[in-house]
Amino acid sequence: MSYDRYVAICNTWHYPSIMTWRVYVQLAVGSRTSGILVSVVDSTFTLRLPYRGSNNIAHFFCEVPALLILASTDTRTSEMAIFFMGIVILLIPVSLILVSYGHIIVTVVRMKSAAGRLKAFSTCGSHLMVAIFFYGSAIVTYMTPQASKEQEKLVSVFYAVVTPMLNPLIYSLRNKDVKGTL
Repeated sequence: MSYDRYVAICNTWHYPSIMTWRVYVQLAVGSRTSGILVSVVDSTFTLRLPYRGSNNIAHFFCEVPALLILASTDTRTSEMAIFFMGIVILLIPVSLILVSYGHIIVTVVRMKSAAGRLKAFSTCGSHLMVAIFFYGSAIVTYMTPQASKEQEKLVSVFYAVVTPMLNPLIYSLRNKDVKGTL
């Protein structure tokens, strides 16, 4: 979405020739492929660990950091694999999003039309806000050293429940009917 917005705002006249059906398919396939790769690696490195004793997860859903706590052996190799997958699925995409929005902001600030600037910022602001909420909380969960269990639960609730709940609201705020109702 950020690349689409980048091309639409920074290369407006070339948008139809850049954003072809083939580019959309490549972006979708790349997204799905990276998701499958990360899932396979995370599952492989988590499920190969021996688990003995209590199988109660002190979490509201079964996710990798919560499972690693239950392992009855050294989990450093699994933690490193999961950390590197976090780079692939979290840090690289959020970096690309931030770079594209950096270019968008520079382009928008240079616009002469105040109405054009407002429209561009309102179009991109909602996506950037959701991306920062989601990626920020996921990075805290998967890319930082073990935090307290309560803090981990709170952050994971944020990216697993709060951000998806906010998505429809944030994106619909551009709709005149929704604005009128609010």
